[in-house]
Order: sequence, then C-alpha cells, then structure tokens
Amino acid sequence: MAAGGKGDHAVGLIKEIDVLERIKAMQQALARTPHLVRLGRLFSETVLLQVDEAEYYLHFDKGELVAIEPGPSRKIAWCFAIRTDAAALRAYWTARPTPGFHDLFGLVKIDRARIDGDILCLVKNLRFFKEFLSLGREEVPA
Repeated sequence: MAAGGKGDHAVGLIKEIDVLERIKAMQQALARTPHLVRLGRLFSETVLLQVDEAEYYLHFDKGELVAIEPGPSRKIAWCFAIRTDAAALRAYWTARPTPGFHDLFGLVKIDRARIDGDILCLVKNLRFFKEFLSLGREEVPA
C-alpha cells in the first residue's frame, strides 16, 4: 500500500497499542520485583517515553509505576524524556539485543534515541530506570 494510505494508519495504531500493552506488562512486572521497587524508593517523578509520534507519561511514586497516561499533552510536566522510534524500541526489547540496542545509552550513541530534560534526575536513578526499561524484554527461550 502507498505511504500515507489507510493501511499505514492501522499499522501505526497497532504499534502504539503494542507499546502501551508492553508498558502495562512492565508495570505489573515492576510490582512483582521488590528489589527494584526498593531501588527506586527515592524516585517519584513523571517520565515521558516518546515512541515515534506516540507519547506515554509514566508516573512513578516511590519506585512504583502508579499511572500511565497516553499523550500527547502539553499540560503534563515531566522530569526527563526518552525519545526513540518503534523499531529501535522493539530491538531493545528483544531477548538478546544486538550491540547498540542493548542499553539506553547505546541507543543514544547509535542515534536511535534521545534523552531530554533533567539528565541529573536520570543519572541519580539510572540503575532503577535501566532495570525498569529492561522489564519489557522478551523471555529468553530455554
């Protein structure tokens, strides 16, 4: 189908729903991971995760992901933003990501992601946030 056709819009919606479902699964996995909640106990911020044009506002309170708000919204204040494309995020979330897609800063280095906002807030909570993002990874087959 030609670019910009109805089929492209449907594919975009499928990708957006898939990302939102993955984030919800990560929220549940975080709740089942007490060491990670303890690690993020001082993290109570809103983070913007932008995947292509879709925006997701992740509201953390003391290490727990308490709300996920789909955007876009110019009224929601966020501490820092992770901006990437769907293909890069899917590659990051594979069970065994290839070099460059294995780490948040790897994505930035290969120019597939951008970090905006209060970088100090991210760095202070880097281990928590990187481990949270890795909760979206697929299970490694046995």
